[in-house]
Amino acid sequence: MTSFLRSDRSRPVAVWLLAVAALVLAMVVVGGATRLTGSGLSITEWKPVTGAVPPMGEEAWRGEFGKYRQIPQYAQLNRGMTLPEFKAIYWWEWSHRLLGRLVGAAFAIPFVIFLIRKDIPRRLIWRCGAMLGLGGLQGAVGWWMVASGLAGRVSVAPERLATHLGLALALFVLLVWTALDADAGAPRQEAPTRWRAGALALLGAVFLQSLLGALVAGADAGLIYNDWPLMGGRLFPEAYLGEGFWATVAHNQASVQLHHRLGAYLLLAGCLAVAGLAWRDRYLSGGARALGLAVGGVALAQAVLGIATLMAGVPLGLGILHQLGAVALLATATAFAWRVRRV
Repeated sequence: MTSFLRSDRSRPVAVWLLAVAALVLAMVVVGGATRLTGSGLSITEWKPVTGAVPPMGEEAWRGEFGKYRQIPQYAQLNRGMTLPEFKAIYWWEWSHRLLGRLVGAAFAIPFVIFLIRKDIPRRLIWRCGAMLGLGGLQGAVGWWMVASGLAGRVSVAPERLATHLGLALALFVLLVWTALDADAGAPRQEAPTRWRAGALALLGAVFLQSLLGALVAGADAGLIYNDWPLMGGRLFPEAYLGEGFWATVAHNQASVQLHHRLGAYLLLAGCLAVAGLAWRDRYLSGGARALGLAVGGVALAQAVLGIATLMAGVPLGLGILHQLGAVALLATATAFAWRVRRV
């Protein structure tokens, strides 16, 4: 591309944004594994620059282990942990933070280069700038989340975990949507509006269900009521009410798992309905109809995977696959919502 003209579309920019989205996906998966292995509090300090280097030598490792032994999680859950066991959880958290740094570099450096070369479509520059800011905010929110578990708790606060994951997923959606915009160019004709609101509502529902899943993870609610379709042999869990409204919404294991289950049922019904209606709508393009079917198929696979994960007691492998399924459904819903806006 010439450095003097700015095109309305750019395939290199689209590839760059999708590559960053893939890194965000990897970060979400490693973050999920970090939560499942109880590793998130192993690094007790936030050092955005120097923290990129892991402990070098046994003395440095003993220093990090000594800091970990000062927090409640060690005293109440992991007392007696050996240094090799500490290293195992430390590497999960360190890898998660390293991926965060890589995401920042993979976005910021090409962003500056593309700006200089005038490769980014003018209408997308502000959006890319907003994503850069969102990425920086995500780092601060990540530490805010970790800090909630360093005193008075043995794990991070579920609502902060949901906020951290929510920002990552919002960034993922923006990256995918903007990549599609960069590759296709500005729409030349307005598409019919009958699908726009519904597709965006579906995308919002997938996002909300992901946040409910984060509350389940944060409260370790997947470790109880491992029967299905009942909960402890009952339709409605006996211990539903927490100590107040906020505890019931975000902290009580029975209620957050029930909310996630109910959300899954409603979302699955909505996705299947969208799949059927989209396939029968002759006014939709072939691509949009195919994506509508994909939404239904991915949602069904994710529901089956969620049930299997719950009934197996949330083993690490299934837990990671379930989180991958959530992001896959979010990506499919994003592509569908984008596509129905095009003729």
